[in-house]
Amino acid sequence: MAAHSKENLMSLSMKTKSPVTFPCISKATMFALCRQALRRALVSPTLAPTSGLPAGPTLLANNFSVAATLHKLQDDWFMPAPKKWPKKNDEIEPPQEPGQPRNQAWVVHYRNQIRYSPKKMLPIAQMIRGMSVDEAIKQLTFVHRKGAKIVIEVLKEAQEMAVRDHNVEFKSNLWVGESFCGKAVTIKGIRRHARGKLGIIHYRYCHYFVRLVEGPPPKHYYDPPLTPQQKLEEFIQELRDRRVKYGT
Repeated sequence: MAAHSKENLMSLSMKTKSPVTFPCISKATMFALCRQALRRALVSPTLAPTSGLPAGPTLLANNFSVAATLHKLQDDWFMPAPKKWPKKNDEIEPPQEPGQPRNQAWVVHYRNQIRYSPKKMLPIAQMIRGMSVDEAIKQLTFVHRKGAKIVIEVLKEAQEMAVRDHNVEFKSNLWVGESFCGKAVTIKGIRRHARGKLGIIHYRYCHYFVRLVEGPPPKHYYDPPLTPQQKLEEFIQELRDRRVKYGT
């Protein structure tokens, strides 16, 4: 009787052809439900070993590897890291001729997606240009700002990289050849105002880049100011180099 009743119900449903109705769900809710279902599928409890299936811990380990891969892909898409700057560590200089001075070793390092405004980070990065590493770290300890603490950490990491990977003998025998920052992602938020109005909040991120060079620091990192005599000679040379149109 149960089999006949089941067949009767199936034939009745085929004859009526009643459409299947779904509740009205917005796109945001649908994506949220799909995301929750994906998380449950990836981080699932251990399954009992059955015929044709591997043991539970193996499936769980595979799930975690897939979740880590998806998380990394999301980070790379949403908060990308610089690609050209770290490749400078792989550059190889051509062989030198006998008698030429030895090329100075150098190392580049960076930190990406710092939750700090690039406008605030730029003066800190400019301050240590041309200093030795020890002097730069010493000066930054007196700057009571979040960016200074981050730059100190990056400088110490670059020191370790220089000794470990680039055959630098003494980590103190380095000076800051380049130090600058770049703009990263900017996330927009909303702040409630009076009378039902909204204001936009900008959460700014930045990248910090540094290059350490082996050897003592130079006397002048920037060009020294010109003397009055040099300024006069430069002005006279500009007058001699000028071109007068339609002149005889």
